[in-house]
Amino acid sequence: EVQLVESGGGLVQAGGSLRLSCAASGFTFDDYAIGWFRQAPGKEREGVSCISSSDGSTYYKNSVKGRFTISSDNAKNTVYLQMNSLKPEDTAVYYCAAVWGSATLKSTLYDYWGQGTQVTVSS
Repeated sequence: EVQLVESGGGLVQAGGSLRLSCAASGFTFDDYAIGWFRQAPGKEREGVSCISSSDGSTYYKNSVKGRFTISSDNAKNTVYLQMNSLKPEDTAVYYCAAVWGSATLKSTLYDYWGQGTQVTVSS
């Protein structure tokens, strides 16, 4: 059974930091890319960052570049999203997802999804 389990969300003040984790199981981790997506109330889901488990290539949404860092621990089948200098507009439910092959921020291409973790940034 494929599982993606997010953790690490919470409430933080603007300028603070959080680290999200995505623990994957049930598929060959090295064959997949893992992406982080978010959805705020009343808005569409958007791609935040993604990483290829095979070669480590990464991509970021422009608005998080320089603030967020994605990394992968292939030994633990876990992907992290370090979020620094958080802003109120980063408030959303954050999801991790897995896609076979190359990393992409196109959510429609992803095969498996986690349940999400809430991130709330207060001003």
